[in-house]
Parts: sequence; structure tokens; C-alpha cells
Amino acid sequence: MAGQIKHMIDAIIRQRSNGNQVLANTTRTKLIIKGFHPDKYTAASEDDPARIAELKEIAKDMGVTL
Repeated sequence: MAGQIKHMIDAIIRQRSNGNQVLANTTRTKLIIKGFHPDKYTAASEDDPARIAELKEIAKDMGVTL
């Protein structure tokens, strides 16, 4: 299923920020530092199982349930 990484990134940002734009930007920056630039992933991006597993671990560290 293409676009799963994009969906996961969006969910992390949405849950962490809870509507606060400052927290959304901070979360985006943290994801970029960890190698997941939100703008590089689209709904048509191919899903790499290794990257998905890495993103799940990042979400867990951030206290987000995917």
C-alpha cells in the first residue's frame, strides 16, 4: 500500500501537536533530524518495511500511538 509512511508521519505530527502550530513545527523538525522529511513523502511514495519499522519506533519514543 503506497503512502503508508506519509500517513504515519502526518499522524505523528497531528497527535503530538494537538492543533498547536509551534508543536507541529517542532515535531516536523525532530522527524527531519531523524531522517524523515515530511515533504519528501507523498501518498504515492513507495513503502519500505525497514523505514516503516523505524518510524514506528520513533513514534513510540515520542509517545504516539499509530
